[in-house]
Amino acid sequence: MIFSRKRADAARDGRDERGGVVDTAGADGATAAAPARGPYDVSEAPGGVQRLDLGSLQIPAVADVEVRVQADPQGVVQQVVLVHGPNALQLGVFAAPRSEGIWDEVREEIRQSLLGDGAAAQEVDGEYGIELHARVRTQDGPTDLRFVGVDGPRWMVRGVFQGAAATDPAAAGPLAQCLEGLVVDRGQEAKPVREPLPLRLPREVAEQGGAADAASGPVEV
Repeated sequence: MIFSRKRADAARDGRDERGGVVDTAGADGATAAAPARGPYDVSEAPGGVQRLDLGSLQIPAVADVEVRVQADPQGVVQQVVLVHGPNALQLGVFAAPRSEGIWDEVREEIRQSLLGDGAAAQEVDGEYGIELHARVRTQDGPTDLRFVGVDGPRWMVRGVFQGAAATDPAAAGPLAQCLEGLVVDRGQEAKPVREPLPLRLPREVAEQGGAADAASGPVEV
C-alpha cells in the first residue's frame, strides 16, 4: 500500500485516534449477520477480514491493490484512490439523512455538471443500481469515467472507476472486491447532509510520515 503526503498550511483538529488494520468481529468473538456484499455499515460488517482503517472508511486488503492516500501533514486524508494495474477507483463517503438516500440527487447534479462542461454522460443500470458513465477531456485525451453510488444508513459511498473498468465492469476485478468489502463507520454525531465524512491516516503511518518531515514522496507500509 502506498501513502502520499501532501503539504497543507491549515491544521485540522478533532481526529479519531483509532488506526491500523482492524478485525470487525464483536467483542465476544461473534460476528453479526451481514449482507451478502458491501459496502457495509460498521454495524453489519463481517468479521475475520483485515482492513486498513482510515476512520470513516475501512478498506479490505485485496492482493495486488495499492491504496494511495493523499493527506496533509496532520494526517487528514483528502483523497483515496485504489489502483490495480491500469485501473483505478476513487472513493468518497458522505453524510446522508436518516430517512432517504441521496445518490439519485447527487448523480443528477454530477450529470448536469458534466454536461455543462461539454462531456458526454449517460445513466446505465449497473450492479449497484443506476450508474453514470461519462467521457471527459483531459490533458492526456478523452478519459472514460464510471460513477457508482451506494446509499447506506445515514451515509453514501461514491466510487469513480477509471481505465478499462470505466467501460467494462468485468475489468474492475480486485477493485470491485474492494468496493464490495468496504466498511463505513459514520459515527453518531450529527452532520450536514453531503458533508464528507472524516478520513485520516492510521496513527502509525502518520507518525512515520511526521518523522520524515512530511515528505512529499510516497511512504510505503
